[in-house]
Amino acid sequence: MKIGIIGGSGLADFSELNVTDRIDHPTDWGEPSSPLICGTFDAPGCSGGAEVVFIARHGEAHTIPPHKVNYRANIAALKDQQVSAIYAVNVVGSLNMEMCPGDVVIPDQIVDYTWGREQTYSDSSSVELQHVDFTVPYDKKLMDNLLQHSIALGLHVHSGGVYGATQGPRLETAAEIERMGRDGCDIVGMTGMPEAALARELGVPYACMALVVNMAAGLCDGEISMDQIKQIIDSRMADIRRLLVAVTKGEE
Repeated sequence: MKIGIIGGSGLADFSELNVTDRIDHPTDWGEPSSPLICGTFDAPGCSGGAEVVFIARHGEAHTIPPHKVNYRANIAALKDQQVSAIYAVNVVGSLNMEMCPGDVVIPDQIVDYTWGREQTYSDSSSVELQHVDFTVPYDKKLMDNLLQHSIALGLHVHSGGVYGATQGPRLETAAEIERMGRDGCDIVGMTGMPEAALARELGVPYACMALVVNMAAGLCDGEISMDQIKQIIDSRMADIRRLLVAVTKGEE
């Protein structure tokens, strides 16, 4: 079994992996964001589990902004490696006062505010048109797996929530966040779509683990501090790494 992992901001590599291969894999949709890093967790204390195929969403040097990510190539490349599931890591802001910086959120719904992104494979005469069901955008089995392992690791985790996907790379205005709150969003990020929908089109189960790194615009005192965001990423991304190891070790 192979498990795909998409790393976001703060997770451009996966040092826990015992790397067995590094693959440059162009697709019919162009080049993915980074080489595919294949490996297993067979270092001391990390034996067993599935083979992992890791990709850095923003590139290995974190140079690709959210609206320029080739989401189609990334998902297609993982599909070509025959992964049976994809766990995506996202850093997000929070609109929900119960979801605080440092917490992990496993969203169960999404609202797409992005525009101009290549968001489907069904835009070519060579591809059969698909009207995929997207009522529930994330895979329940993967979500349950994330929740169970998060609890076992003692993480402060929230099961469920609505992810609002914005265009970026700028952060949102206070008025935009207020509107998103009225729409029912709990967290806000820039990379949740079209990634989730593309995985659904290719039939690959997909789930998101979102690390809250700030309260959204208008919900914190003053301006949002990028230094504070970096501090949360630096201090809590280790929890996300432990969670990824745990969920993949459980897939035999």
